[in-house]
Amino acid sequence: MHVFARRRHVLLGPAGLLAAVLIASAASVGSGGVASARPNSAAGRLQQEVDAIHDTGTVGVLAEVTWPGGRRAARAGTADTATGRPVPWDGRFRIGSATKTFTATVVLQLVSEGRLSLDESVEHWLPGVVHGNGNDGSRITVRELLQHTSGIPDIVGDIPALDTLAGYRADRLRSYTPTELVALALRHPAVVPVGTWSYSNTDYVLLGMIIKAVTGRSWAEEVHDRIIRPLGLTATTTPGTDPSVPGPHAHGYSAFGAATAVDVTELNPSALDASGSVISTVGDLGRFYRALLGGRLLRPAQLADMETTVPAPALGADYGLGIGRLPLSCGGFYYTHPGEVPGYWTWVGVTADGTRSAAVTVTGDGDARTQQAIGALVDSELCRAPVG
Repeated sequence: MHVFARRRHVLLGPAGLLAAVLIASAASVGSGGVASARPNSAAGRLQQEVDAIHDTGTVGVLAEVTWPGGRRAARAGTADTATGRPVPWDGRFRIGSATKTFTATVVLQLVSEGRLSLDESVEHWLPGVVHGNGNDGSRITVRELLQHTSGIPDIVGDIPALDTLAGYRADRLRSYTPTELVALALRHPAVVPVGTWSYSNTDYVLLGMIIKAVTGRSWAEEVHDRIIRPLGLTATTTPGTDPSVPGPHAHGYSAFGAATAVDVTELNPSALDASGSVISTVGDLGRFYRALLGGRLLRPAQLADMETTVPAPALGADYGLGIGRLPLSCGGFYYTHPGEVPGYWTWVGVTADGTRSAAVTVTGDGDARTQQAIGALVDSELCRAPVG
């Protein structure tokens, strides 16, 4: 799904932002504001990059870069247009599709425990759930759900609160069950043949259902016990149906394609489920992705499965199992999964060895320039020496 190429409010897909990052990785970004640190220092350059993102029309920006033995952060804009208070350094936000990497990690842990096989069919674990309109769970494997090669339609367009301002106002507090979400998606025909890459949030709703079928517990409980608690991600939550963002946070704002943006912080995240409902911080997200790529969450065989990519033409990049891979302008590549929920953009990049990460959260709609500025920050910070 070309999320950022379409109206800004469409949910959760990485395509437009990934493509913009590929463009931005070879480009430079202007200073776009007055840095609070020395302009020629590493901290000053990070502040300039954050200011450049903010100057494209966003409400608030927060970025954190971490490497062995050090970290630095920068912010710009406001957390709340009504008060003008700054973006909190430890602010929580909806991470959107970065949730998929959490879900994929749990699935691959279950594979390593011998409780699940990537080559088992969806029908094996969810009998009768995926059928009709050319969708056939007996022909789709767990691997194809993780990889977005199932052909199953995306649920996003069927959720009014994610689509229009009127829909948001009317339905933002509505609760959905995973079964309801899948049924809504399957009213539509398969979008591509099985084995062809096509981004679908429904794939990860189904993976959440499979986790429950395997373990007897919800995907959120498994994420908490297998990832959040062991890594000490104290600001990361799986909110269920709670429409609020807990703790310190920046408000999200979106115009839904209209002239004036509104506060869209309040949203029942059950519509996002295992595809996009996690709430986190830049610090916790960086820690998670460093631990994952550093081999602390998956055995070597399962990490290799996650990192085995297929071409994703709509992205202009490669996609593995719940994670994307992008080239660095300085050589090599990094891993990522962008996320978007109305009002919030998320981007976190981590080097292939898991030693260095750059995480960015942005509130407000922004535009194509915003996408390019985010991509330029992540690329330059992952390429830059940590000193200075």
